[in-house]
Amino acid sequence: MAREPKVIVTELLEGIHDPKIVKNLCAADVRYVSLNYSNPDLRKIMPWCGTGYGVDTIIKTFADVGRFWHVDSFTPEDIFGESDKVAVFGRFTYTSTKMRKTVTSPFAILFRLDGGKVNYMQFMEDTFCTASSFRAGGTWKFQSDPTGGEVEI
Repeated sequence: MAREPKVIVTELLEGIHDPKIVKNLCAADVRYVSLNYSNPDLRKIMPWCGTGYGVDTIIKTFADVGRFWHVDSFTPEDIFGESDKVAVFGRFTYTSTKMRKTVTSPFAILFRLDGGKVNYMQFMEDTFCTASSFRAGGTWKFQSDPTGGEVEI
């Protein structure tokens, strides 16, 4: 009897740090999109960013996240499913291991399943927030408002 996609996704998120669970619930050629499709500058800060393929990509990503941050909390708040598509929304709080800065971000994850296995996973978060947990100093200058001046953070 086929299991509900939402159940499979919930089991995956609960066991995301266990390679056996990830291998059991994901297709061997799963596509994983982390934060963006491709951003070389962000990848310098968070090397897992971008698009990767294969179960080992997901295993390595979540192992690296656990090295770069202490995961204080990871809380799915809503899960929706239609057919073989599942979306999870929630929040997490991470503390960077090197800078000891704590941040809280919303997250959204889109899953697509085929034959009871996850074959696509796209993870989104507030990257401005999470990348700033690694900020060592200096200022960032922005000019976003067409009628305003420069903003320095």
